[in-house]
Amino acid sequence: MFAFIVRRLLQAVVVMVSVAFIAFLLFQYVGDPVVFLLGQDAKPDQIARLRSELGLDQPFFVQFWHFLVNAAQGEFGLSLRLGARVSRLIGERFPATLELALVAAVLSLVVGIPAGVYAALRRGTFTSQLLMTLSLLGVSLPPFLVGILLILVFAVLLGWFPSFGRGETVALGWWSTGLATRDGWHHIVLPALTLAIFQLTLIMRLVRAEMLEVLRTDYIKFARARGLTNRAIHFGHALKNTLVPVMTVTGLQLGGIIAFAIITETVFQWPGMGLLFIQAVTFADIPVMAAYLCLVALIFVIINLVVDLLYAAVDPRLGAAAVGSH
Repeated sequence: MFAFIVRRLLQAVVVMVSVAFIAFLLFQYVGDPVVFLLGQDAKPDQIARLRSELGLDQPFFVQFWHFLVNAAQGEFGLSLRLGARVSRLIGERFPATLELALVAAVLSLVVGIPAGVYAALRRGTFTSQLLMTLSLLGVSLPPFLVGILLILVFAVLLGWFPSFGRGETVALGWWSTGLATRDGWHHIVLPALTLAIFQLTLIMRLVRAEMLEVLRTDYIKFARARGLTNRAIHFGHALKNTLVPVMTVTGLQLGGIIAFAIITETVFQWPGMGLLFIQAVTFADIPVMAAYLCLVALIFVIINLVVDLLYAAVDPRLGAAAVGSH
């Protein structure tokens, strides 16, 4: 297992260097940062001086090496739009995005897995068919439309929840959290639900399909022949084997929630990284775009590694097979 982890870490390094190279190309081919910083009316000597200070007059690979070193330290320069350090901007926005993603992910798992198990064990009933119909709607509707509908119903018509913002937050060192206040929880309900609906319905349909497949296997028939109770068969054997593909999808979807929370954060004006990225694209703020790209790639790499390690916890045979195949 140790050798497997080392190989995966080396693969992660290769992935991160590749993503960093793509992010670095943004600086080369999407506008000139010197022009953004000084403006169109800057004098040639001012432009030359700033290019020298930023190291933009050096060879391509020298610039890329400096970019790699700085990125490894979490430094991506100054925001062209705000004039602040990108690392500080990301640090201020990351807690909001991570908390929104975690609440959405927990909601997806807490509702999606039991609903999928119920739909599999009670297939053919009215409730099961209703769940599958609702899941089809959840998979089909785009998040921005779901968000707008939730705002219309629960914020405008009923007035139960606020329609924008993060609410009251509490500073815990450098981390700001809204989960420690009632107002923060009040504000996170609608955006978290919007972000969770697609993941929830996807997990529910996946659990149902995998559960039905596992229940048809020979070892489940053998367990019934041994006289085991339905509870032991369904939750002690079938569900455990069902969770393996669910973990894969859930892990990737958690990374996707963080990466693609852009739409939800824009609809609800949630002050997270997604909203920061949209504003950066609008103003061609290349350092912020590059930092966002590298951070999202790092999140996916970490999640994939964690999911691989969880395989061994759920089924040790998979861990042994993963080591042998690598």
